[in-house]
Amino acid sequence: MDPTAVGGEKPYRTAYAADVSEAKAGERVRLAGWVARRRDQGGVYFFDLRDVSGLVQVVVDPAEVPAARDLRMEYCITVEGTVRPRPAGMGNPELATGNVELAADQLEVLSRSEPLPFIIDDRSEADERLRLEYRYLDLRRPRMARNLRARSVATAAMRDVLNGRDFLEIETPTLIRSTPEGARDMLVPSRLRRGDFYALPQSPQLFKQLLMVGGVDRYYQIARCYRDEDFRSDRQLEFTQLDVEGSFWGREGVLETFEAVVAAVVERLRGVTLNLPFPRLAYAEALLRYGTDKPDLRFGMEISDLSDVFAETGFRAFSATLEAGGVIRGFNAGDRQLSRSQIDGLETRAKELGAKGLVSAVVEEGGSLRSPTTKFLSEPETTAIVKTLGGAPGDLLLLVADTARTAAQVLGQLRLDVGKPAGHDELVFLWVIDFPIFDELESGDLAPSHHPFTAPVDLIEMRERPRQAIAKAYDLVLNGSELGSGSVRIHDPEVQQEVFKILGISAEEAESRFGWFVKALRYGTPPHAGFAMGVDRLLAILQRETSIRDVIPFPKTQTGIDPMTGSPTAVDPTQLAELGIALRVGPDPEDPDREDG
Repeated sequence: MDPTAVGGEKPYRTAYAADVSEAKAGERVRLAGWVARRRDQGGVYFFDLRDVSGLVQVVVDPAEVPAARDLRMEYCITVEGTVRPRPAGMGNPELATGNVELAADQLEVLSRSEPLPFIIDDRSEADERLRLEYRYLDLRRPRMARNLRARSVATAAMRDVLNGRDFLEIETPTLIRSTPEGARDMLVPSRLRRGDFYALPQSPQLFKQLLMVGGVDRYYQIARCYRDEDFRSDRQLEFTQLDVEGSFWGREGVLETFEAVVAAVVERLRGVTLNLPFPRLAYAEALLRYGTDKPDLRFGMEISDLSDVFAETGFRAFSATLEAGGVIRGFNAGDRQLSRSQIDGLETRAKELGAKGLVSAVVEEGGSLRSPTTKFLSEPETTAIVKTLGGAPGDLLLLVADTARTAAQVLGQLRLDVGKPAGHDELVFLWVIDFPIFDELESGDLAPSHHPFTAPVDLIEMRERPRQAIAKAYDLVLNGSELGSGSVRIHDPEVQQEVFKILGISAEEAESRFGWFVKALRYGTPPHAGFAMGVDRLLAILQRETSIRDVIPFPKTQTGIDPMTGSPTAVDPTQLAELGIALRVGPDPEDPDREDG
């Protein structure tokens, strides 16, 4: 590191804490940072000085350096002295600088600190809301400082790869027309056009496509995006994604480019060289084998279809399901040695997930099954279950009889519940391809599986069998988390209109919502494709965090609150009057005892 910060006639520092090593023994250095811990050892003070690089122990005699007497935790100081080895047996192997210390003879307090709301180290864990209220202190913790640095390293790696491939980094607007893309828009009222609103972009989707119309060959942006949706550990109202688009580009070019980007990030943050290309799995096969379109491949427990096994079954619960067009599927959970109450808990969980029930059976010596259900099954059926699921003595087999969608959803989640490995040390990437163009809603209506600008594989199939039609779409999955989605785009305005028609979007509504975009497609639009990846999600996994909030500098809570600034909050009535807005008083859905208005 280059300690270039200068104050007064001498620099605040001539070295960083991590630079203090045995090789520097006998040298004078000047450090600057915060007092992490302080100990009084018989009149001699020891404290750890923390800066952006790490920690180093400082020893000071308050009789010689009176300023040391009043030191408290998180005082910001600059200190000068001589580097020396620690006494024999007094080293700290857990500290990179644990074999040396700084014997200080000069110390200046640059800024004092009030008593802390929580201890700033990685050994004590404060309540998250308190941490977010004092986020500027939380960011001093070594773990959070590492995450912040990792974010910068990762985005630099992304830029290096894409700049090296002649992509242009281009910004797109953050005040746009509302064009709902699945989640609710975040709206911004216009003062100059009362009653009208801007929307914050859920993604730069339409604008990056317009750049392709504009002749841009390759585009990227590390874009801020906004979605008014319910929170989870991997979602926020505002988030960051790496957005990429290219003209005269198809799926293979997109996938190869993003593999190179991800490999560079993993190499810099983990020191791991990924095997390329990533494996690929068709959407339909992913649902069949893993019950989800974002499977975690770090463990087995593949789901198998058992419908043929029970084609002639006398077990009414199974036969009725098959007669209604349903399926019977299951997986081998392995030798779990679960108690009866634990198995009952799995059955309760299956019902919570939407199943009518769960059949559980344990494989015994000789290949028989121990289960309340086996009395309803024939010997050939139980033998086929064990064979199909690869059962061995002691293995727990779990079966669901329901619609294909419910069976996939329930078994996919149960597979994660019982099998997902702890931690994120193993990185297993996967491309899921061949998504349907449309998803069928419970109402029977169709909705875009990704977004309505995704090109079909077969135009005739889309027209005649839209529920079966496949899209030129692809998702990137890591350890069971969807990192991002992309597709080959529609570049023909007539095809785009057909998609709107299938979705039940009238010509008038299409013109109102997307007319400005479809108009652009009429001016020689080149074939183009792209992808967008969640930067926060990737970083959370690579940094072994369970929540993206711990890799975002200033996140919101799970309910969208910023405890540090107190937002969202009421605004001055004068501001509302300028915007022509009057508020209707009503209960706050997050806090029924609080009235909005």
